[in-house]
Amino acid sequence: MVSLAQNFPKEKIRNIGIIAHIDAGKTTTTERILFYTGRTYKIGNIDEGTTTMDWMDQERARGITICSAATTCEWNGYRYNLIDTPGHVDFTAEVERSLRVLDGGVVVFDGVAGVEAQSETVWRQADRYGVPRICFVNKLDRTGADFFRCVGMIETRLKARPIVIQLPLGRESTFVGMIDLVDGKAIVYDGKAEDAPKRLDIPESEKANFEEYRQKLIESLSEIDDHIMAAYLDGNEISSADLRAALRRATISGKGIPVLCGSSLKNKGVQPLLDAVIEYLPSPLDKAEAQATDVKTGNTVACSLRDDAPLAALAFKIVADPYVGRLVYLRVYSGTITAGSTVLNATRDNKERVGRLLLMHANHHEEIESANAGSIVATMGSKNTFTGDTLCDIANPMLLEAISFPTPVISVAVEPKTRADRDKMIDGLNKLAEEDPTFKISFNDETGQTVIAGMGELHLDVLVSRLMSEFKVGANVGAPKVAYKETITASSKAEGRFVRQSGGRGQYGHVVVEFAPNTGKGFEFVDNIRGGALPREFIKAAGEGIKEAMETGGLAGYQVVDVKATIVDGSFHEVDSSDMAFKMAGSIALKSGLQKCGAVVLEPVMRVDVVTPEQYMGDIIGDLNARRGRVESIDSAGDTTTIHGIVPLSKTFGYTTDLRSMTQGRATFSLEFFQYQQVPASLAEEIRAENAGKIN
Repeated sequence: MVSLAQNFPKEKIRNIGIIAHIDAGKTTTTERILFYTGRTYKIGNIDEGTTTMDWMDQERARGITICSAATTCEWNGYRYNLIDTPGHVDFTAEVERSLRVLDGGVVVFDGVAGVEAQSETVWRQADRYGVPRICFVNKLDRTGADFFRCVGMIETRLKARPIVIQLPLGRESTFVGMIDLVDGKAIVYDGKAEDAPKRLDIPESEKANFEEYRQKLIESLSEIDDHIMAAYLDGNEISSADLRAALRRATISGKGIPVLCGSSLKNKGVQPLLDAVIEYLPSPLDKAEAQATDVKTGNTVACSLRDDAPLAALAFKIVADPYVGRLVYLRVYSGTITAGSTVLNATRDNKERVGRLLLMHANHHEEIESANAGSIVATMGSKNTFTGDTLCDIANPMLLEAISFPTPVISVAVEPKTRADRDKMIDGLNKLAEEDPTFKISFNDETGQTVIAGMGELHLDVLVSRLMSEFKVGANVGAPKVAYKETITASSKAEGRFVRQSGGRGQYGHVVVEFAPNTGKGFEFVDNIRGGALPREFIKAAGEGIKEAMETGGLAGYQVVDVKATIVDGSFHEVDSSDMAFKMAGSIALKSGLQKCGAVVLEPVMRVDVVTPEQYMGDIIGDLNARRGRVESIDSAGDTTTIHGIVPLSKTFGYTTDLRSMTQGRATFSLEFFQYQQVPASLAEEIRAENAGKIN
């Protein structure tokens, strides 16, 4: 394997991710990229479980990507730091953290299905992080593939501006290559996988098509690029170099999205895609400098891409590798990180020694001495660094913006089978939680159970399977439970009084608090005490008491959210009052306020997309209605229908089996968290009673 240990010029680095809906062909595309760049000598196959990037046993058994895998390869003198991300919504955190550190993305679409549910999710994530993209319409050799329908869906459903730079040559089983609208050549594949494509003159039968779409390409660019507009209006000849330069400007600015086509499984279109990554996606130098906060002054500072600048690196992924040990993946935004050096973890204010530095290739690695700004590497030995932490120079402490992750919506109880399994289980769960920020562990004092929470049934199923296989833990798993929440629907004033007298010094705390709904804004505490009725430290303690009580203080025992608490009055005792007494008073005020403010139970509601043959549509809609779901729209394409709706998470357990039974296994579905909504009153009472242990 070719060594990649030397540092690369920044203008020749591409930090890119492959992102898409599940089964669009991300991993297959990545496997071809590795083959054509010489990183592997045999093309991996998902069905055979021989892929390089899906290296975990769970991934190979299920045929899906679960963890984002990083690799480093070269193409035409450029270095690609490449991340293959999962497509299933349960593993959306993997996409989130990858997009946070990438400079560009290749979005893969299924040429038959077009823009699917998770395509929209990853597109919105890329929008949020301002990641420039190019699109690759895959699987054009399949029956029912329609390139232009897919381009239309990118425009209408993703609200993007697709710019077609390739046309498919042939259709479905006759798909043999593509027409390059920029260079005016036909790219034809008619040999073995390892053979280079032939660049030929455009066939006579396709020339009219080429002229029409090349004109559309020029017109699209003239609307968003002043240079092309000027040349177009002056009637000047627009060269291929002009088009490439304009496409690069449009892509990096986010004004346009180049669209390419191919069939990764049939080894068609991958080399032109690699060229397009070089031509149109940004290098680290093309992106705005990352912003950090100077720990000493609180001011915002720019992270210079100079190698001799102060170090600033973001830890975006932790992997507990059973063979290598604990790996921390880093994106270096500024300066140089060196193996064996000591750096500051500014997030946790502790020093870390950088162990070995590694260039990753899925679960293999190559050791390097140092990594400069713009690099993506992994390090060993950083025991106290976690996802979202900033590593920097000790003399120049700074904090990069951390990564935000969604809240878990489903939980199950796990318990060890034997006493010997207990310690192994806790150790395994903690290591898995270090890897995955959307995986949470808690201990229920009342039941004595360990409760794990995640993003969906598949997410928790995979984690429990890993616990058993990787950490050799015997465990029993309970039925899944929904993460309900509570909130208030009306405003009211409530009093909290905590008085204890037991000889000697007593405890006294008294507050009057106005509670009001704070929809979508979380918890807000306002100090409205006038005339010094309460000392400042007691006001703060009361606010902390309210906030702590909201975690489990709901009428049904669930977390309370979206409440504005304004402290307006209270009293204190010169001797008996304390922070603890006012914390308790705040907690009592919350309990009282919930009784008066119309507390309601909220449940997580999922957005569901069901793709089915048309003949089963009626049964599926009827079943969704029976699950308290609501159909919002229906799209048809040929004999396939896509039903878009929303359904409570509690009614989705076991839906995979039910849907297969209804449709003879021909329908598929995807779920994505939508929002929390109020539970119907009759069900709310049932949920409260169940949580209180009144229902078995």
